[in-house]
Amino acid sequence: MQEIWIDYLNALDAKALALTNDEILDAVSKALDAQGRGETVIEPRVHLVPESSDKGHFNVLRGYVKALNYAGVKVVGDFVDNYKVDLPSELAVLNLFDPNTGVPKAIIDATAITDMRTGAVTALGAKYLARKDSKILGHIGARGTSYWNVRLLDHLFDFEEIRVHSRRPESRDAFAKRLEADLGKKIVVTDNWQDCLKGADIMVEASRLPEPAPLFKTEWVKKGAFVVPYGTMSALEFDLTDIMDKVVVDDWGQCGPGKPFGALRRHVDEGKVTAENLHAEIGQIVCGMKPGRESDEETILFWHRGLSTTDVALGAAMVDKAREMNIGQRLRFA
Repeated sequence: MQEIWIDYLNALDAKALALTNDEILDAVSKALDAQGRGETVIEPRVHLVPESSDKGHFNVLRGYVKALNYAGVKVVGDFVDNYKVDLPSELAVLNLFDPNTGVPKAIIDATAITDMRTGAVTALGAKYLARKDSKILGHIGARGTSYWNVRLLDHLFDFEEIRVHSRRPESRDAFAKRLEADLGKKIVVTDNWQDCLKGADIMVEASRLPEPAPLFKTEWVKKGAFVVPYGTMSALEFDLTDIMDKVVVDDWGQCGPGKPFGALRRHVDEGKVTAENLHAEIGQIVCGMKPGRESDEETILFWHRGLSTTDVALGAAMVDKAREMNIGQRLRFA
């Protein structure tokens, strides 16, 4: 058998690559475009729950992107109390494979990938679905994906006001401090959901609730706003979708009836959001198959659960850049 070598990138390597905002957005945009054109395979994620979902669980995501000639599997743990032992809530590993032979090609610390690609999907959703003149961002949550939501959204919109909220004061204060240092602008820290979200042009909910609770009030959403909820447990009032002109998802196969978790889980399972009244998947909009925002008056909701193909695309971009920069290790497999 021929020799097989695997590219290995650990967390330090991923940091050293220092992917730019545009490199991240470009890689994820290509994955979404390929999905819209039907040139991907996205297997619905599966979950491993060791004890109880309110403590934590593993997500297993599987996907294939034809244009990149990679298949990939990512396993990401999501454990809410990790901060107590000085760990991020989400830790992940991505494996890339040759889809023609099954040969393993790369092993990558995907903790940063998970954060970056989630933020990129939020930002690209806003690129196509938010008002171009959006100036106020309200963001609930301070986990790793939250940082990239705010950073990449601000890269596209250059907000006049950014409001953030998180349950723990020390968490939201540290989050704001990091954002102020990196974005070079004042961040407004709020101690409640209403002050954070009400009247914002773009409203992002990335909370970490132990069980569903209607903390995100429909009355706070102004006409023309863009709403992005993606907490594992829903924080939405049930009538929120009633005021939406368009509801967009990342992948209906993962959002459809009977799946666990998600911001619109009850809305889907009880028939309020269906395949028939759904406007589009975001990939269909990115590739030009369906329209995004068509007027400033539209109020639009975008629910994304996480796409394996965006992990694959960002992992591939990291492997390519690592080879150019001579970063990482080569491991003998066979």
